[in-house]
Amino acid sequence: MKRNEFLSWSFLAAMVVALPGRVKAALRSIRRDDKGFKVDAGTDRYDNILKPFGGDQFFCKVAGRDSDGDSYIYESTRNTEGGPLLHVHYEQDEWWYVLEGDYLIKVGDTVYEAKPGDFVYGPRVVPHTFSKVGNGPGRVLIGFHPAGRMEEYFTKLSNGEARNFTDEQREAMRREHGF
Repeated sequence: MKRNEFLSWSFLAAMVVALPGRVKAALRSIRRDDKGFKVDAGTDRYDNILKPFGGDQFFCKVAGRDSDGDSYIYESTRNTEGGPLLHVHYEQDEWWYVLEGDYLIKVGDTVYEAKPGDFVYGPRVVPHTFSKVGNGPGRVLIGFHPAGRMEEYFTKLSNGEARNFTDEQREAMRREHGF
């Protein structure tokens, strides 16, 4: 390649990298539908309510496919106390917005008491967990950014794919899905 050609291609590559944010956003969102959508209360965006953990129900509100993988947001309902073990997401931030009931949400070394209307944010690579506490039902809106493979993980659990797994197999499945 001649020097002039190299310089021309290098300049073009630099221009593409330096595109303004709006242009990049427009190019990136070509696959997205140009319309918004509404998901009614108590329903799942794709009529596929997940039940990954006993009596818990997950109602998808925004799927990864809705947002080019930018977001996965679902409503979790729980009637019993408890929640997941302490864990880390390597590539996603996670947040919780409590709709009903009381929760303890631990992010790093801090434990937050969260009640309806409270919001808690957990950055990626920081150990976290949450637990519904007290009597009565609990509902919490949970989001992952980017979506990663969490929806796929919950779908597999809901379908019973890990039912007879050993602890080592469960851990491998978690790692496969980014946490």
